[in-house]
Amino acid sequence: MEFDPRWLLFVLPAAFALGWLASKLDTRQWKREQRDAPKAYFKGLNLLLNEQQDKAIDAFIEAVQNDPDTSELHFALGNLFRRRGEYERAVRVHQHLLQRGDLPRSERERAQHALAQDFFKAGLFDRAEEAFAALRGTPFEHEAELALLSLFERSRDWRKAVDVARHLEQSGSASFATRVAHYLCELALEAQARAQTGEAQVLLSEARKAAPQAARAHVLSGQMLARAGQAEAAMNAYAELLALNPEAFNLVAKDYAEAALACGAAERALATLASQYQRAPGLHLLAAIARLEPETAAQRQRLAEHLREQPSLTAARNLLAVSQSCLSPEESPLVASALDRAARPLQRYRCAACGFEAQHYFWQCPGCLSWDSNPPRHVEEL
Repeated sequence: MEFDPRWLLFVLPAAFALGWLASKLDTRQWKREQRDAPKAYFKGLNLLLNEQQDKAIDAFIEAVQNDPDTSELHFALGNLFRRRGEYERAVRVHQHLLQRGDLPRSERERAQHALAQDFFKAGLFDRAEEAFAALRGTPFEHEAELALLSLFERSRDWRKAVDVARHLEQSGSASFATRVAHYLCELALEAQARAQTGEAQVLLSEARKAAPQAARAHVLSGQMLARAGQAEAAMNAYAELLALNPEAFNLVAKDYAEAALACGAAERALATLASQYQRAPGLHLLAAIARLEPETAAQRQRLAEHLREQPSLTAARNLLAVSQSCLSPEESPLVASALDRAARPLQRYRCAACGFEAQHYFWQCPGCLSWDSNPPRHVEEL
């Protein structure tokens, strides 16, 4: 049977029509998928902005199911899991991204950074350290090193913290000299706890060289020397602190007075303290002066003058303590107790970064982990 060419007049148009119809169906399906995925994505964003995180997670999961190849949806879902404290689910999302062979290098590095943050937030410091270390040589290297610095601080691995801080400083991003000094001071305290006094002194000397105006190394040096019975050397350490950082001298004013009494240099120390009080009056300095000059009349005069210039409950309570003859034996303890209770909340140190208050002075705030954020004066003197 011979082929009739006239059939082509019917077959070709029919084939063209079927092809066109198939392409239209594919286009409509693609457009529907693209429309559905952004719809679920924006729904999740809207729920997130309205602080409905549970529903937002469901919306993002739906969006990921509709478009499993879009990495942005995975990042949004993983970050949301981390914010909610669901670190295991966040890790799974970011590990899934890293296992994809079609992921571009930039997205792979971003997923590695997100995974490192998951481990850090979960408290898995060993795995976080490895994940952050894998980011060296990437655009996330600087952020990773800052995170490592925080990680080593929390795990109290001060040797590694020193290395990272020095590397960051060498990169020219910022000055980390004060932090390095604190880390060396922490190492010195550990050496001192092991009775390795020589090593502790070497570390404190390094800390003073790293950041001469940082107060902590001078404070620790003076206290260490005082405990060793070297009162004159302790006085010199405190005097060096006074010259470099007068405000921080308040923290050791009484220690300075005790060292002066121990080495027979009370008059010299009294003149130094009085001179510093004239420049920057403070209750710590008054207490140190009273230790060197304990006469009641002199103390009453100093406290009265201080109250005229800088009224405070602590000064009033101290004045009452040295002027008990003004009240009857029954009244004096009652008034002193009331003033004590009223002044106690004001006799705290307050972090300038987060507002955390504590009765003792902290070099690193327990609230926000900032270094040197506590002014060396009580709340009532700020």
